[in-house]
Amino acid sequence: MGKAARIIALSAVLLTALLFVQFVRSTPTPAQSEKNRFAEKVNLALRRTAHQMLAAAGDSTSQIPPVQQTDASTFLIRLDQSFDYGKLPGLLQKSLQVHAINEKYDVAVLNCSDGKIQLGYSVLDVREKQVVACSGRVQTKGCYNLQVRFATPEAAPPIAMNWWMLAIGSVLTALVFTVFRRSSPPKEAITSPVSTPEEDHKLHFGNSSLDMANLKLVANHQEHDLTYREAKLLRLFAGSPNQLLERDFILKSVWEDEGIIVGRSVDVFVSRLRKLLQDDPTVKIVAVHGVGYRLEIRTHGL
Repeated sequence: MGKAARIIALSAVLLTALLFVQFVRSTPTPAQSEKNRFAEKVNLALRRTAHQMLAAAGDSTSQIPPVQQTDASTFLIRLDQSFDYGKLPGLLQKSLQVHAINEKYDVAVLNCSDGKIQLGYSVLDVREKQVVACSGRVQTKGCYNLQVRFATPEAAPPIAMNWWMLAIGSVLTALVFTVFRRSSPPKEAITSPVSTPEEDHKLHFGNSSLDMANLKLVANHQEHDLTYREAKLLRLFAGSPNQLLERDFILKSVWEDEGIIVGRSVDVFVSRLRKLLQDDPTVKIVAVHGVGYRLEIRTHGL
């Protein structure tokens, strides 16, 4: 390549890089992963609330239905049994705090048959006024949907994307490619690694990974076979890293399909998982006395 061609190519590359940086800065980037994580935490918080509401009503066997997300900020869970509305604000607020959810929200108790609001309140009633709307009023027995709607931040006005910068950058890139292609000998193509289907169903945490399809755990390159319950419990922990999971919630999530639940089951299976994970120094299952367990994952270098 001649000196003049090198200078032209270098100038084009620098200009293209500057245009690309400006284009990226002027284009809003989505935060889909944060939205998905928020939805997962709300799901866990509502299931915890439903479990404790039913337990307070003397029901420890009924299955808790899945949480429905009706839009980006609204979640709903069905309660087929009657419950004490006066206990709802405190239990819900506690569950949201456990999962580090601090956004403002409104609560509505809807009739299952027609969707009309029967009871409801705002979190501001709990935090500021200490008085919950509709508290103490008579609640008719029946099926209700507990709906929680979170406040959504105001969307920033869309920034007009400078498409002319992208067009100029594309032209310059094509020019650089042409100059290098004419002055450089052809090179052998390098094959990029392709992810295998086996990686798609693995859950990674710390230096470990969980293969639910094959019931296998790889802890710092050491492979172990798991039972179905062990894999299900580990998936629950790995799905909520560094978060406290209460014992009752763990029992309900892992053993609810067995009918008979033994409290010591959690301790026995946690002890087994601790032994299997001891090869991975970045992962540790910590017990919180009288409350539950937390899977702690330490970042490299800390």
